Amino acid sequence: MFRWLIGSSLEFRFVVLAIAAALVVFGSFQIEKMPIDVFPEFEAPTVKVQTEALGLSAEEVENLVTLNLEELLSGVPWLESIRSQSVTGLSSIVLTFKRGTDFIRARQMVQERLALAIFLPNVARPPAILQPTSSISRFMMIGISSDEVEPTDLSMLARWSIKPKLTGIPGVANVAIWGQRLRQMHIQIDPRRLRDARLMQDDIITAAGDSLWISPLTFLKASTPGTGGWIDNPNQRFGVMHKMPIHTPEDMAKVAVAPQHLLLKGKKMALGDVAEVTFQHPPMIGDAFVNNTNGLMLVVEKFPSANTLEVTEAVEQALKELRRGLPGVKIDSTVFRLATYIEDSIDNLTQALIFGAILVVFVIGAFLFNWRTALVSLVSIPLSLMAAVIVLQWTGATLNTMILAGLIVALGVVIDDAIVGMERFMERLRERKEGGDASIASIILESTLETRGATVYAALIVLLAVMPIFFMGGVSGAFFGPLALAYALAVVASLVVGLTVTPALSVMLLGRTTRSTGDSPVAVALQNGYEAMLRGIVKAPRTVSGVAGVVVVVGLAMWPMLGQSLLPALKEGALLVNLATAPGTSHQETYRIMSRLARELKSLPGVRNVGAHVGRAITGDQIVGVNSGQIWVGIDPEADFDQMTATVRETVDGYPGLDRSVQTYL
Repeated sequence: MFRWLIGSSLEFRFVVLAIAAALVVFGSFQIEKMPIDVFPEFEAPTVKVQTEALGLSAEEVENLVTLNLEELLSGVPWLESIRSQSVTGLSSIVLTFKRGTDFIRARQMVQERLALAIFLPNVARPPAILQPTSSISRFMMIGISSDEVEPTDLSMLARWSIKPKLTGIPGVANVAIWGQRLRQMHIQIDPRRLRDARLMQDDIITAAGDSLWISPLTFLKASTPGTGGWIDNPNQRFGVMHKMPIHTPEDMAKVAVAPQHLLLKGKKMALGDVAEVTFQHPPMIGDAFVNNTNGLMLVVEKFPSANTLEVTEAVEQALKELRRGLPGVKIDSTVFRLATYIEDSIDNLTQALIFGAILVVFVIGAFLFNWRTALVSLVSIPLSLMAAVIVLQWTGATLNTMILAGLIVALGVVIDDAIVGMERFMERLRERKEGGDASIASIILESTLETRGATVYAALIVLLAVMPIFFMGGVSGAFFGPLALAYALAVVASLVVGLTVTPALSVMLLGRTTRSTGDSPVAVALQNGYEAMLRGIVKAPRTVSGVAGVVVVVGLAMWPMLGQSLLPALKEGALLVNLATAPGTSHQETYRIMSRLARELKSLPGVRNVGAHVGRAITGDQIVGVNSGQIWVGIDPEADFDQMTATVRETVDGYPGLDRSVQTYL
């Protein structure tokens, strides 16, 4: 089969080279469209269900909401595990399905079960299924603040203008708002005036509730509002629609209160006589702090396999358009920006590839000592990697750290194939120049069969070594699977290129050479040095064995000192400070501590910006109470990242009594 494949490539070499050129052009366009991310999608299919129950304690949420929903969802098909968290005012359930489960069908099964959730307390909202998010869900955090716009108005702008604009961008899964203060009409009862008026608190609740068209309080008339109906005349039917007469606190203050006391029957009273009616916001479940001032924190999450760079660019373009219609509002989109790390990594990788390519050119030129053979080798190396990337793009993979690691590891095998094959060609070519009468095509055919036979077995051995990764399963298998796949595809692509493109290109270039080329001086010098060293080693086996034993012992002694981590240390330009005060700490105290620490961190040289959020947000990814929060510290690109990490950690350690940690988000 190999003889037929190589022979066909030599016979139709112009077609092979044309296909290779088309592959390079097509691959270049496809790589630009390939989604870019930091890590592959390593999480199993999950469905997150959140149920807001404002006013209930964590224990009440657990007993009245979470347990009922867990019982309802426990029998969903393909379910592997179910986990729940209950905090004040929120029930969160995470259902993990078996790997390979169709995600849409899993969500449909969960939605059908939730339709039967009729035994929840009236204060609880209907359970909501969150949008699916990537394994690295957060890709952008936006700080919003203003010295001119009132906090509740700023929250309304974020809720009804900014959030809908961002969630409409392809790739954006969710936008959670920390520090949201939505406007409500509040009636603050004055106990003294209530006593003097001889009224009960129930009288105020009834008057205020029944003044509205609808109320969640089942004991009020407004809980079952009537309909307007219609009026018929001989020719037409007119629909009757109620118009709410109450729009401002002044309107609500005029609502009449019906005293229940016998001595006060018939006396006219209004809500404004016994209470203060104002616009306020509901009790805070979370808060935010942006660059030394109060504000809002928008956490933007993306869908699985979404292109981080493209989505980030679209979000920034949307914010640019929104700024025109939001005078006096400051929008900081650099609190956390995952695309910055990816862009810096691409720049660093590009520089490394340029220097590496120059080094490879010098190495191949020094060892082969012939520009034609060097050109053939240099063409086959990127072509093999390009073919592997195209196959990965067809499978729907993202261009991430693990895939790049697999390609880089396979690069050594690819370079070795290119050099060994061309070295064998040159040996056969020298034999022909010394008097042989074989044609260049037959020489290349026989040489390729000799070298590629060994190469095929070597490739099989290499592929066999990475096969266990495909059977690891779990998070580790999903995380390292793309690395092994990229490595295997690059090795196979190198083998195919060596059997087709390399022989075809060699015939076209080497067939025109008329001068016999000798061995490379570099290769000869290295070979002579290696032979001399090998003779010395063979003559002193005991000494060599002793040195090897010492090296092994020293290595074993150093082993416990080596750090072990599943993930590499990534310097992403931002630090995440996790803080938690003692359970039961109020919102005001937690916010005071975190805002003070945030101001101190912002004053450090080398810190670009600081954003913090306390507690949780509606549809947010943090299931915590108001005693927990996170501070995001942006590091200046010119500052030393390791030194800044130590400085930030030292500053955070200056706040005793807190449960704290300093790390990067990734």
